Amino acid sequence: MGENDPTRREVLLGMAGVLLVEGTLEAQATAPSVCFLSTVEMARLIRTKKLSARETLAAHLKQIERVNPKVNAIVTLVAEIAADAAAKADEMQAHKETLGPLHGLPVAHKDLLETRGIRTTFGSPLYKDYIPAEDDIVVERMRRAGAITIGKTNTPEFGAGSQTFNKVFGATHNPYDLAKTCGGSSGGAAVTLACGLAPVVSGSDTGGSLRNPAAFCNVVGFRPSIGRVPNPKAAFAWSTLSTSGCLGRSVADLAFVLSTIAGPDSRAPLSINEPGERFARPLDRSFKGARVAWFKDLGGVPFDGRVRTVVDGHRKTFESLGCIVEQAEPDFAPAEIAFRVLRAWNSANTYGARLREHPDAFKDTLKGEIEEGLRLTGVDVARAETAHGQLWRRFQAFLEKYEYFVLPTTQLPAFDVNTPYPTEIAGIKFDNYIDWMKSCWYISATGNPAASVPGGFTPEGLPVGVQIVGREKGDFSVLQMAHAFEQATGFGKKRPGIA
Repeated sequence: MGENDPTRREVLLGMAGVLLVEGTLEAQATAPSVCFLSTVEMARLIRTKKLSARETLAAHLKQIERVNPKVNAIVTLVAEIAADAAAKADEMQAHKETLGPLHGLPVAHKDLLETRGIRTTFGSPLYKDYIPAEDDIVVERMRRAGAITIGKTNTPEFGAGSQTFNKVFGATHNPYDLAKTCGGSSGGAAVTLACGLAPVVSGSDTGGSLRNPAAFCNVVGFRPSIGRVPNPKAAFAWSTLSTSGCLGRSVADLAFVLSTIAGPDSRAPLSINEPGERFARPLDRSFKGARVAWFKDLGGVPFDGRVRTVVDGHRKTFESLGCIVEQAEPDFAPAEIAFRVLRAWNSANTYGARLREHPDAFKDTLKGEIEEGLRLTGVDVARAETAHGQLWRRFQAFLEKYEYFVLPTTQLPAFDVNTPYPTEIAGIKFDNYIDWMKSCWYISATGNPAASVPGGFTPEGLPVGVQIVGREKGDFSVLQMAHAFEQATGFGKKRPGIA
């Protein structure tokens, strides 16, 4: 039977209603009841044979069939490949073979990450039929940990911009309001989690792509330190702008998945020589006396009042955890030079040749950025690198006094899904498609680890994220604070009605 064969599809989807007679799951399992288990708990149930990989997959396929047409999060579904892998996973367990931490868990990979034998489009018509011969390192590590690839999640064209739409698959919709964007560029991944379509998702972040969609979709996003999840194939091997990572429905779930993809790789010069397993440790700790710097306005960056109200209301949350909170922020002016120039330079290096060959195949915003990069001189790049160094030193010195810096993840709530990018906030107009994302890419430019955690909702019911930034390579510390905040507030427990 083929992947789209009706008979096979009926069998796969029908399995979601089987009676789970082993262990504690005695009632008939519906897709949502399985799909919204925590990732940690789902893995435990599979490991203790109270839930099989095939049952887990079937529940998620049923949820995908029901919900995905409304949100367009998973754009390539490989049900047959996943079914074969799930059967093999159960067979391994029956023979008591060693199980990885993610054994039997479905994973959906961002469509920027290459997946061997599975279509990877990068959201571009130029690659609509491209099937890679090798896995990205994140895909490889998750597979080695036992995860089962279920499909690919939607992303903007080549991941450019924090609004998920492209000419190949169209737009992905926000599950809390289908008329709104889910953010990006890991937008499909965030919606996949929020809707229970998969418990594990991969992503990447340059200007906020793991944090922005997390904030818009009420899940957790984490941009790890550069080198925490190494990229052995990066063209700019010493660049600190981009990193791969993951998202989660909770901080504990995210940390659990991160433990399987973090870790050194000798092919990546900025690789951090620490094992990923450290992220599987308990996240609890005391924050009595921890010093937290509270944002002001990032040097004149505009914020929508609805976002500011939600985030500022959490100053008391951090104080209730025992933190000493003071309003303070460093000067982010060097980021304006460093991030813009280095991003354009990278875009020109990556896509310049293809733009010359296919000038009509790129969206206008990305085309303009590539052309800007092609016009750069050596002096321009040197000036940007100098500013980058200034920002890094300034931010690390700032965090010698404070353990954390807290600010909004996004400058406004989710906007209309048909709007390519916001052109103004609070009366301040923008000239560039990344101007509305400064609260994320100012942090990207520092290279420091940062988490977006659900912080509440606007009066219209749109999610708002709180961004927690930590010291250099202090990834676990950031996750500990994010976990404490999450436990104190509970906003991440809310699920969209559509799911």
